[in-house]
Amino acid sequence: MIAAASTLLTGGRAATAETAEARTTTADGPLTSAVFRATHNSYSGNLGGARSSIASQLDQGVRFVELDIHDNGYATSRDYAVGHDSPGDEVDHAGNPASNLLRDWLGVVNSWSERHPDAAPIVVALDLKDDLTDNTSYAAGNLAALNDELTSVFGARLYRAEEYPATAGAPSVDALRGRVLAVISGHGGTRAAYKRDTGHDPAVAINGRGQVVEVHGSGGGDLWYWTGRYGSDGRVTWLRHGRYDSGVTPAVALNDNGDLVEVHQSQSATTLWYRVGRLSANGEITWSASRKYDDGVLPTIRFTDPAGTRLREIHRSQSSSQNWEWSGVLDVGAMAVTWSGNAKTADPRFDKATSTSGTSRVRVWTGADGPTPGQTLRVDTDRVAGERVRYPQVAFDEFQKGDSAELQQGALFYAAPAGEKAFVTAARQAGKLARAWGFDSAGDATDPLASYPATDRPFDGWYRDLLTASGAVE
Repeated sequence: MIAAASTLLTGGRAATAETAEARTTTADGPLTSAVFRATHNSYSGNLGGARSSIASQLDQGVRFVELDIHDNGYATSRDYAVGHDSPGDEVDHAGNPASNLLRDWLGVVNSWSERHPDAAPIVVALDLKDDLTDNTSYAAGNLAALNDELTSVFGARLYRAEEYPATAGAPSVDALRGRVLAVISGHGGTRAAYKRDTGHDPAVAINGRGQVVEVHGSGGGDLWYWTGRYGSDGRVTWLRHGRYDSGVTPAVALNDNGDLVEVHQSQSATTLWYRVGRLSANGEITWSASRKYDDGVLPTIRFTDPAGTRLREIHRSQSSSQNWEWSGVLDVGAMAVTWSGNAKTADPRFDKATSTSGTSRVRVWTGADGPTPGQTLRVDTDRVAGERVRYPQVAFDEFQKGDSAELQQGALFYAAPAGEKAFVTAARQAGKLARAWGFDSAGDATDPLASYPATDRPFDGWYRDLLTASGAVE
């Protein structure tokens, strides 16, 4: 390990030539080789530590801050709340936002970054204290809402996880100056759900505008949807996600106006139900009530006319292999379908897992992607194959000691308590960004030092000396 410099920091900056040279070398090198000042429970200020305000921490060279967040009350406040064990718990408001709302705290980081465009990249770790997977819609505060909050607050300053090169070398610190990186930490199930989704019996529809709707069962009786946009690169960007009903074996049809009709079977009986939906430009769906239209199993549906008002539904009898059909006419204003012409048919049911519009094709299926579950939702298009149906990777997903292999897959950020020295050292040697939280004495140091030694006392002499000697980047 580098010997400690003989002088302390002045205003958060090293005063020795040796340290300045180390810092310059690190900044010119890849992000994964650098060391940065970091705080633990950064929102706690001088409660249970000596951190001061978020702005003061950044002024003094800290480039990693941690915010514990909760989803309590999201439906009312339309925001997450900062706090340790509960919203507001252990939050020091001195010099910090008066509220506990996450947007206000992110705004402090954004404003500071805007004023300091030459600063080394700031990492904001969001330690999820609640399970966000039970937030069944955007309005309830699911991960799509968290993504939108990050992008709306930080704008072009946000360096998205999907921008990080998958195969080429890591970008340099200097290349990322003035940028902000978000990392999702905390609740493991939510971190996994950010990287992939699982489901049963997926179905999909694409229209001439490139809008995509996917529906699937949970395997436990709930029905969920994803909406997305087919892009010029042939990939689907998924926008919104939510639970819309109960049942099994769903199918969906979508017209060019963004009107959709979904059909499914009830979970506990062989009854068939439908819903009408309206897809908005942001990917949100407004749903009608669920209405029964027949008995049977395994329903499928298609629009049959260019105007997108006439429908054909084909399902199988609940008591034999015979297929039956319905004709339908969509009433957009009433958000209802008038059904007629119920009869047997020799035609097969539609391929609900594949949809085409012009030359664009989308297919959904389930299958493991490396260590992910076998029911991982996957998508093929006419130009790409095997991608996951998942949230846009705006934030990085943290891998912590003891996590599953799927959370480790592709992870850049690793984290563990400061006492887990072997884990931290191995992560650094593997070219990862390693955070050691609860880093509260020089005895916690490893060789190489953690990328982010997250302390409660960033202004103590031992921490200043250690980070100065290690060439911490500002």
